[in-house]
Amino acid sequence: MPITLTLTEGVIAADKAPIAVARITDAFLRHHGLAGNSIMTPNVTTHLNILPKGRTFAGGKPVDGAWIETKTPSFALASQEVQTAFFGEATDILHDLSGGTLARDRIWSNGVHAVDGTWNLDGRPLTNAALAGAISAA
Repeated sequence: MPITLTLTEGVIAADKAPIAVARITDAFLRHHGLAGNSIMTPNVTTHLNILPKGRTFAGGKPVDGAWIETKTPSFALASQEVQTAFFGEATDILHDLSGGTLARDRIWSNGVHAVDGTWNLDGRPLTNAALAGAISAA
């Protein structure tokens, strides 16, 4: 389940970006009750993009910020409670790692639900039901 974390260069120190990735991954797993799950833990992946100043925008104007996007099956991030808890914690993580200089209103997030059957684990396509079964069996 990919998480894409995009940061404008300098919003958090470069050496703290891997810490952000680890903490956001941990939060995602924990808020789904999957911390330590042998199927999900290695399959929550992150793409970290650090873009130069002047290459990130809001309202068509350059802005320094952070963006968090998840791509999950429909059973993940399915409730408002989990959405609020996960994205709220992810926002806090980035704000805190910036030393408080990255304002919360400059951290955007969204979740995308994938089409059923488009998940591949170990090179095998799985439906949501098959994926849920593999997760619960782990």
